Amino acid sequence: MRRILSCGPGYGGKFQQKKQAGGDNGVIRYKCYLCNTVLDVLRSKGWEEVKDEGEWDIYWCDVGWMKEVFDHTYMNEHCKISHFRNHYELTRKNLVIKNLKRLKKQLEKEGGKSEVAACDFFPVSYELPAEYHIFVEEFKKMPGLIWIMKPAGRAQGKGIFLFRKLKDIIEWKKAAPDVRAQQCEVLVKETPETYIVQRYLEEPYLIGGKKFDIRLYVLVNAYTPLKAWVYREGFARFSNTRYSLDSIDDTYVHLTNVAVQKTAPDYDPEKGCKWSMHQLRQYLIARHGVAAVEEMMKNIDNIFVYSLQSVQKIMINDKHCFELYGYDILLDKELKPWLIEVNASPSLTGSSKDDYDMKFRLLEDVFNVLDMEKKLTGLEKRVGSFDLLWDDGPVHASEGWKL
Repeated sequence: MRRILSCGPGYGGKFQQKKQAGGDNGVIRYKCYLCNTVLDVLRSKGWEEVKDEGEWDIYWCDVGWMKEVFDHTYMNEHCKISHFRNHYELTRKNLVIKNLKRLKKQLEKEGGKSEVAACDFFPVSYELPAEYHIFVEEFKKMPGLIWIMKPAGRAQGKGIFLFRKLKDIIEWKKAAPDVRAQQCEVLVKETPETYIVQRYLEEPYLIGGKKFDIRLYVLVNAYTPLKAWVYREGFARFSNTRYSLDSIDDTYVHLTNVAVQKTAPDYDPEKGCKWSMHQLRQYLIARHGVAAVEEMMKNIDNIFVYSLQSVQKIMINDKHCFELYGYDILLDKELKPWLIEVNASPSLTGSSKDDYDMKFRLLEDVFNVLDMEKKLTGLEKRVGSFDLLWDDGPVHASEGWKL
């Protein structure tokens, strides 16, 4: 019989037989590397906090722990950790595009025209430097269009810029000079940082003349078979400055990231340039009607499903893993949703009281879905504000998005 290492010790520890969740007193034990809303919610549940190398039942870990420790750790069957081993297949900008392109080609081969059309939710994209020459050919076919460059491995809007001319990225394309590696004393050549270059969506939907994107959350319990829940709350993040293509260098116009917008001179930290999803839906319904907004939300659900399916076969499934993804969606002027990116570690720190309250509710529902205390039947299609979106096939929850 295989021996299983008690959750928590990592590389070393005492081997023992598998056991149920909870310590000697039966209370769920948790470990959390964050000191924000996640920790607040865990403490509110009356569970036992574990520090250092103590044994835990659920660990809200960082992606670094997954990379360095996960493969060396044996866990009891009930234990849960907050990432999948190769989460980056969905959350790294170049890899998600690669996987979506592969899914789209597969659908084209299978002849599903309606599915291929439904998969048309990400802009024309190339990975640089690997696809630089292909990109240049495409660029020359459509001169004058605006493109956006994004570092594949960075977040919070860092390193992003817009351009119209190829000369604007020449300096980026040049590889860094040879440098001496001090530790191994060999000559190495630094390679350019990987970027994604995409057609910029020049005609976004504007409210009050300002650009915005939408942050929504999807919780995945498993990839084999795929089981995913969509959270029916969320928020829209607005730029601080009215939209214009006259100044493509102005990040306050074109980037909606809170990390960027909060540096604006007139940023209001309490308002935070955010609307709740309820506010946004009510605004859109007033302008376009219920049917149009329902179709928009249905298309957003399709983005969730197709993006998860694009990585389902390559994601390393593990019964201990779950993941709360933060999806960033942009609407164009026709209310068509576009996938901007997927985040493995979406910010869960409240930027205002309303934002904190929403994220607190979100995380309460995450832990309710995970059901560490075994209170659910396993047949639920709704838990709090989470609707079961996919359970080895489509699931149609009774209410869905409340319009």
